[in-house]
Amino acid sequence: MRAGRLRNKVTIQKVTETVDSYGSFTESWSTYSTVWAEIDPPKGREYFAAGQKQAEITTRIRIRYLSGITPKMRVLFGSRIFKINSIVDPDERHIEQILMCVEEIND
Repeated sequence: MRAGRLRNKVTIQKVTETVDSYGSFTESWSTYSTVWAEIDPPKGREYFAAGQKQAEITTRIRIRYLSGITPKMRVLFGSRIFKINSIVDPDERHIEQILMCVEEIND
């Protein structure tokens, strides 16, 4: 992995459940880690669902290996939010990870 390609600082967040004063659960996002990443140009497609035009943008985010990342987490890059669909560890060597993410944009 070439370190010079990791030029984007991203934040990986995990969902945290807390109990409020009424005893109900509230979900919030907390920072799991802030890392340097390479963000591949997105590939987009538009489709119609339930009478609404929606866009789905698939993005590949490459980071150094970080244990504990799951598809229940998300990645923040500036004001953009990426949901993690899957995590690839090339050659199972624990050197780098590729996060296959989706950024959903509703018009």
